[in-house]
Amino acid sequence: MSKKQGQGQSLKDTLQSAFATGAILIALIVSYLVYKFVMGSGANFEGGNPEGHPIPGNYLAMIYKGGMIVPLLMTCVLVVLIFTIERFVMIRKARGTGRINIFVKSIQTSLSANKVDEALATCDKQKGSVANVMKAGLKKYKELKNDTVLEKDQKVLALQKDMEESTALELPMLSKNLVILSTLASISVLIGLIGTVLGMIKAFAALATAGSPDALALATGISEALINTAFGITGSTIAIVFYNYFSSKIDALTFKIDEAGFSLIQTFAATTK
Repeated sequence: MSKKQGQGQSLKDTLQSAFATGAILIALIVSYLVYKFVMGSGANFEGGNPEGHPIPGNYLAMIYKGGMIVPLLMTCVLVVLIFTIERFVMIRKARGTGRINIFVKSIQTSLSANKVDEALATCDKQKGSVANVMKAGLKKYKELKNDTVLEKDQKVLALQKDMEESTALELPMLSKNLVILSTLASISVLIGLIGTVLGMIKAFAALATAGSPDALALATGISEALINTAFGITGSTIAIVFYNYFSSKIDALTFKIDEAGFSLIQTFAATTK
C-alpha cells in the first residue's frame, strides 16, 4: 500500500465517521421536534390539551402518548432508513457502470490477447470496487511483465500481494456502517422494551390508586407500553432485513473481486516465463 493510498483511505474513514455521527445527531433532533411539535400539537387532542385524550382516530396523538421513549425509537428507525439509502448508493457505486460478469469476461478476453492497455481502459470505463482492484493489479501486471530481474515465482507472488493489498483497501468501504444497522437491530427492541416496562409501571400504578382506578392514567400506561413495543419491533425488523440484504450483496461483490483477481494471476503465471 502506498503512502498516498493510505492517506486517501484515512481521509475517507474520517469523512465516513463524520457523516455517521452527523446523521445520528440530526435524526435525534428531527425526531424530537416531530414528537414535540407535530405529534404533541394541541390540535391532535380533545380540548387542545396534549395531556388529555387523543381525538378518536388521530394516530399522531396515539403515538405521542407513548412517552419520551418514542423520540429515541423514531431516531432508531430514521437512522436505519438513512444508512439503508447510504448503503444502496455506495454498493451501487461499488458495482460500477456496467454488469460485473461482462466486465470480468472483457478483462479476461483482453488479457488472453495480451492487450493490457485495453484492459486498463475497460477498468476506467467500468469504475467501482472490482474495477479499482483490477486496475491496480493490471498496472502491477504490466510492470512485472517488463521486469527482467525477478524470477517467475517472485513475480507471481508480487502480483498476488499487490492484489491482496488493493482488495484490502476496497472491502472495508463496502461494509462500512453495516455495524450501525446490526447494532440498531438489537437496541431498537431493547429500547422498545424499556418503554414497555415504563408504560406497564404506569398502568399498574393507576390500578393501585386508592379508591377507583384512574382510567386516564391506566389508558396512558397501556398505550405507552404497546406503542413502544410496536416501534421497537418495527425498527429492529427493518434493520435486520436490510443488514442481511447488504451482507449478501457485499459477499457477491467480494466473490467477483476474488474471481477477477484469480483470473489475472493465473493468466500472468501462464504467459510469463
